[in-house]
Amino acid sequence: MNYTNEILEECGFTCAQKILSGKWSMLLILFLSEKTMRFNEIQRLFPDITHATLTKQLRRLEEQNVVVRKVYSQIPPKVEYSLSDVGKKLKPILDSVMVWGEEYKQFLEKDEA
Repeated sequence: MNYTNEILEECGFTCAQKILSGKWSMLLILFLSEKTMRFNEIQRLFPDITHATLTKQLRRLEEQNVVVRKVYSQIPPKVEYSLSDVGKKLKPILDSVMVWGEEYKQFLEKDEA
C-alpha cells in the first residue's frame, strides 16, 4: 500500500499512536487496567513524575475517553481514576507490547554476548 499523509492522518494506527504516545500513557493505562485508583496512589507508582505532569497525562487520557475520572461530592474531596470500556480494550495490546519488550531485551543480551 502506498501511504500518503492524508491516509496516515485518518488511519487507526495514527489514532492509536496519538493516545499511546505520551511518556507515561502506556504505564498509566497498564496500572489502571488492574484497578481503580486515586491520584496519590497513582503518583506513588511514578516517583519521577511531577504532580503537574501526572495531572496533564490523566486529563489527556480522559479527554481521549480512555480514562474515566469520577469525583465524589464529599469532604475531603475524593477522585478516582479508572479505564473506560474503550480504554480496557488496550490491555491485550499492552500485554503484547510487554511480551515483545521482554523478547527484545533477551535478543539484545544474546547479541552482546
